[in-house]
Amino acid sequence: MNILIYLFFFVLGSIIGSFLNVVLFRFNTGRTIGGRSACFSCKRTLAPIDLVPIVSYIVFGGRCRTCKSHVSFQYPLVELATALLFVGSYVLYAPLLTLNPILFAFKIIVSLIVMSLLVLITVYDIRHKIIPDVFAYTFAVVSFVSLFVYIGSTGQFVIVIPAIPELFAGIILAFPFYFLWLVSRGRWMGLGDAKLALGIGWFLGLAQGATAIMYSFWIGAFVSLVILAFQNLFAKNKSLSMKSEIPFAPFLILGLLIV
Repeated sequence: MNILIYLFFFVLGSIIGSFLNVVLFRFNTGRTIGGRSACFSCKRTLAPIDLVPIVSYIVFGGRCRTCKSHVSFQYPLVELATALLFVGSYVLYAPLLTLNPILFAFKIIVSLIVMSLLVLITVYDIRHKIIPDVFAYTFAVVSFVSLFVYIGSTGQFVIVIPAIPELFAGIILAFPFYFLWLVSRGRWMGLGDAKLALGIGWFLGLAQGATAIMYSFWIGAFVSLVILAFQNLFAKNKSLSMKSEIPFAPFLILGLLIV
């Protein structure tokens, strides 16, 4: 039974990941998320067989069936990442399934929404070095509102008032990022990272959120130093320096996931 549940969340995640790819490629381009998908090269409208998450990319060797042009590796990567995050969300909240099924449903829905938003933020920041407000604020609002909802063992919805640390966790964790952005006029830190920290604080709480941010700085520093060292040793074109702009949202989100 558990295998079927894992498979359900994996398939659901891959389907949602496919939709997230549509959002990522069309957001802020003037195109809507409606309408049929088409090959970027030959403009052929894609058939259902071309759109099976993960599988189509593997079967067709990462190429368009018609013009044989390469399909971005982002497609299967986002689908797989979303699928794994959905399975991880189920594993995290599975103990609630027998104890309080309605609370489990609430927690898993919130988690799946948040995981989808985190995928959008990560990939968009990597591609464009910016965090769209609509993604960051939606994450913050969902996390903040969920603080006030509790579901009892008999299924009743109860509105609760969070403790002061949890209530102000988002603002407290966002302030240092905002301060760095303000004093550096955006040279040290982007304002989008402050907006993302809002959601992290309200999603994880003050203590765990602070831990996630600490991890993100450690991981970001380590990865950056490794890239610089590799570049200095092996790369002929040294495009990265200590002054280079590096997307920080992926490190913040990795810290969140670790916690």
